[in-house]
Amino acid sequence: MSQAAAQSKKVSFRAKESTVCPICDENHQKEQMFQGGGRLIAGKLAQDLRRLYEKNRKFGRVSPLDYVMSVCPRCLYSSFPKDWNSLNPADNEAIRMATDSRRSYIEKILGPLDFTQDRQIVLGAASYLLGMDCYQLRGASVAPTPKKAVCAIRAAWYFSDLHDEFPHIGYDKIRDFLYQKAAVIYGYTLELMQNGNEPVDQAAGMLGPDTDNNWGFDGVIYLNAFLTKKFKDQMAPKPEDQVLLLSRAKRTLARLYGSGKASKGKPGPIVEMTRELYDEYNAILEAMGGEK
Repeated sequence: MSQAAAQSKKVSFRAKESTVCPICDENHQKEQMFQGGGRLIAGKLAQDLRRLYEKNRKFGRVSPLDYVMSVCPRCLYSSFPKDWNSLNPADNEAIRMATDSRRSYIEKILGPLDFTQDRQIVLGAASYLLGMDCYQLRGASVAPTPKKAVCAIRAAWYFSDLHDEFPHIGYDKIRDFLYQKAAVIYGYTLELMQNGNEPVDQAAGMLGPDTDNNWGFDGVIYLNAFLTKKFKDQMAPKPEDQVLLLSRAKRTLARLYGSGKASKGKPGPIVEMTRELYDEYNAILEAMGGEK
């Protein structure tokens, strides 16, 4: 079989250049996805800004998210490629010291993992959980908070898919926990956009939250409002606290809605989804006796 014919049947390939882990010095070849060739069949855009992909008759399940995170197969250090080597000594030591606990934590959830194997749904899910764990130990200079938010919502998508495939294992509980975690971290990200305690501009190119459209900071505002509405009961059990929580999210959403109406440069889908979400907020707050 020719090399071209072999490639036409594969989803991914290994980079020729070795990647060296800055934590444990492990050498490995990063896996990357082939572009084109009819591998991706784009479906609809979900309410949480996830691009759905249809199962490919030739290639089966294909997801570009599988290949985004760089993960060391030895120590399970995980990051976005941009941040792979940008570790200060304190971050490096903290992540190195947490290697055993990181492996134990991820294997309790997903079982034994081998990142020398080709990426699939389980390794994809693990890459984002590990990313959340490692960014928890990174300093403010790499803007870890918005990156944790992206990792959290992408991990939630994976556990939603895992629950669909294995409905009796309890992956839906992990999915909902991760969505709630994303809701909280997106709220923190909004605060950082205002107070400047982290250089959130550093995360602009990877805010996504998916890979086909980078909605950037507009996506942060929208997702904060979407997730706050979805998980208001868990985030604020008391009705009066829910009204305050929803009112705050609605005011931020209103600025996005207003700028979308005023600017022809805003992408159409997020403007329309923001309008629908804004109307839902009005109805919910009116029913709760809050602001209209």
